[in-house]
Amino acid sequence: MTDSRATNTAPSITRLADYEPFPFAIDSVDLTFELDPTHTRVTQSSKVRRIMRGTNALELNGKDLKRLSIKIDGVEVAAERLVEVDETLLIRQVPDDFELEVITEINPEANTALEGLYLSNGMFCTQCEAEGFRRITYYPDRPDVMSIFTTRIVSDAGHPVLLSNGNPISDQQLADGRREVVWNDPFPKPCYLFALVGGDLAVKHDEFITMSGRRIDLRIYVEPKDLDRVDYALESLKRAMAWDETVYGREYDLDIFMIVAVSHFNMGAMENKGLNIFNSSCVLANAEAATDQAFQRIEAIVAHEYFHNWSGNRVTCRDWFQLSLKEGFTVFRDSEFSADTNSRAVKRIQDVNFLRSAQFTEDAGPTAHPVQPSEYQEISNFYTLTIYEKGAEVVRMIRTLLGPELFRKGSDLYFDRHDGQAVTINEFVDAMAEVSGRDFAQFMRWYQQPGTPRLRVDVNHDEATQTLDIQLMQKAPVIASDDSHQPYVIPVSYQVIDQDSGAVIVPETLFELTGETAAIQYPNISGRPVVSILRGLSAPVKLEMDRSTDELVALARFDDDGVNRWDAIQELYMQAIQSLLQDPGSNINDSLRLLICDLICRPSDIADPACLAEMLALPQDNILWDAFQPADPQKILDARKMLRRNIANAGASLWRNLFESMRIVGPYEPSADAIGRRSLAITALGYLAKVEPIDDLLKDIDASASNLTERYAAYRIARSDGSEQASLELSEHFLNRADTDEVLDLWLSTEAMNEKTATIDRVKELTAHPRFAWTNPNRVRAVLGTFANRNVKAFHTPEGYRLLADSVLKLDAMNPQIASRLVMPLCQWGRFEKSFQEAMKSELRRLVAKDLSKDLYEIVSKSVD
Repeated sequence: MTDSRATNTAPSITRLADYEPFPFAIDSVDLTFELDPTHTRVTQSSKVRRIMRGTNALELNGKDLKRLSIKIDGVEVAAERLVEVDETLLIRQVPDDFELEVITEINPEANTALEGLYLSNGMFCTQCEAEGFRRITYYPDRPDVMSIFTTRIVSDAGHPVLLSNGNPISDQQLADGRREVVWNDPFPKPCYLFALVGGDLAVKHDEFITMSGRRIDLRIYVEPKDLDRVDYALESLKRAMAWDETVYGREYDLDIFMIVAVSHFNMGAMENKGLNIFNSSCVLANAEAATDQAFQRIEAIVAHEYFHNWSGNRVTCRDWFQLSLKEGFTVFRDSEFSADTNSRAVKRIQDVNFLRSAQFTEDAGPTAHPVQPSEYQEISNFYTLTIYEKGAEVVRMIRTLLGPELFRKGSDLYFDRHDGQAVTINEFVDAMAEVSGRDFAQFMRWYQQPGTPRLRVDVNHDEATQTLDIQLMQKAPVIASDDSHQPYVIPVSYQVIDQDSGAVIVPETLFELTGETAAIQYPNISGRPVVSILRGLSAPVKLEMDRSTDELVALARFDDDGVNRWDAIQELYMQAIQSLLQDPGSNINDSLRLLICDLICRPSDIADPACLAEMLALPQDNILWDAFQPADPQKILDARKMLRRNIANAGASLWRNLFESMRIVGPYEPSADAIGRRSLAITALGYLAKVEPIDDLLKDIDASASNLTERYAAYRIARSDGSEQASLELSEHFLNRADTDEVLDLWLSTEAMNEKTATIDRVKELTAHPRFAWTNPNRVRAVLGTFANRNVKAFHTPEGYRLLADSVLKLDAMNPQIASRLVMPLCQWGRFEKSFQEAMKSELRRLVAKDLSKDLYEIVSKSVD
């Protein structure tokens, strides 16, 4: 399969400033697919009309296509009128109103990039976002060209299920024995939302009655062996549909909503209109084959893709620089859905932790970019945490500033005004400005400026005058050049409590910081006040604030904001790790030891077990590396492990009772309460394994647990803290019961990150495992993604860096998208000590000298100096 390479020529750059509307409208598109694994024929018939003067040429996009015919109004276009360069085909001297027919042939079997039409375990499926449709036929592959699609699928009996967007129109047997199925989508859409599936699939039906009384046919299609694992996804879908009606007033529009699970998929899922295609790991679940985290992930992703029906499909992006218009808004929507469905505090803690550990890292690295980028070389590289997670935080700030009622009015106006249109981020913000009367000019800097701003907070309490002063100062991101950043609008939510009792002195207040500095003052404040700042992380900023151990302990004990309670104990852990880096023999201080014991000593008093489990988890590596720059990852790993052991020793007499109190006896339920209890029980079990031998307990859990969550925990803890015999036995047992790909991936990822056994040679062994496949992104992520991101001991060595670079090169020839994502840990060299930096940069220089795909070249070339 051919692929565009970038090394020997200057990469082309697409710029927002160069955007021009497409000069033609395509009113309708009729597609006929004659499916064949190696010779699929695609016939496209489009009605085209000129809507702008200035050019007499029609510009289409195509990649890796065998062009068989191009006709205008039934007449073959002469060769001299066709100009094809790279991925662009120009048809010169076209009339104002005409019918275009394009016939191409493609090879789905050879399509290892998994873009366009490809095969997954013999099933035909598509992935067209962002620019995959050009691998199917010549067409203007841009999101602002919207059309009505009718799709005819012709296939032999080996693919009895034939699906596409919209509603089914006809189903007939042809004279040659093949079958033809026709689908029509009545809603205009860009080609990136086109979808097709053909295979031998089983289906689970359900229905949903909308708020207007319409009956929607719900279907999930899977390989027959997986049909017993779709019930939870169906229930999640119905919950999401009901929530969107209640919270946003959005009702589903087609007669059918379909989900198809495929095993080979570059991302999590795709919101194709009426026919969502999912990575199988994001839709298949039951107690024996999915963990609690998998159940919650499935619920969130099913909701996310469904919510796109309005925030992404009915109203879509004008161009790819507006990607966060649909993704940031929809991530915010699915986050709120999960918070309403489960524990709001825990969901927010998890989101904040992910933002800080992953997106803040991206924001401080060589590939940092604004939420609305100004240019790109390869759009696939901009499906980033900045677009998704930071974009969601920007939407969250808008909701915080407006309040829920005005935000709902703004979203209603946005959807109603722009239904059926391809628009920009500005249209979304303009709707919010119109309903609120606010000026969002300064706020737009959140979309336009890269990096994570910093907020410096200084608090002074004068006991004599009983005056509390809070000084705020915003600072530019660390990546900013001098004077390149203008001040943001930063919503600062705060509350003041008494250090000794936790009593609220100043209730929660929202302050808008718009200048570089501001001062807040309160008179008549007695006692020992403690300020709880940025409650719920009211803005995605890095907090710089000097707080004493006693103040942090008070927040961890008393604060009624879950994020700030968690954040306070995380800061205490950071202080303890800093002490261990300075003196490896030091122990945790009495204040932290007593706090931990108080938190766990009375299990019956624990109101939110899941929240406590989050509080007992140590800061992630990325957060530590950011805090202790230039970082030595091996020394920080040792300090982190020592802190974990010290915490285990501090609660040595309490962990077993906590585990037994939280452990659930009875049938498995993926409810928020049950998941929270299991999470805390497993956390306690992990600490217990640090202070006493528990091989027999782990084996008992492995043999008797009613669910994968507990079995997986037993195996994972045995691998890290059990005896050699228990470690090997539970590893072998877990693999032997890995009947599904999803359970196999858990085993592969655990084996790849286990510090005791996951050497470089062991990781190589995993890539040679009979069930590992380089062409399957899930297997690659399970082994190599986990190794690079979770195995500090083995990865952060010259040999580890070389292994990742070699793997990236191998993958780049098969699947550039996966290669460009996998290389990212090497690109974050700037925060490490010099010896690690040089080893990482050496591998990047070796990569950039190779003949790379556009995807990988853009990332690597930005990351070497």
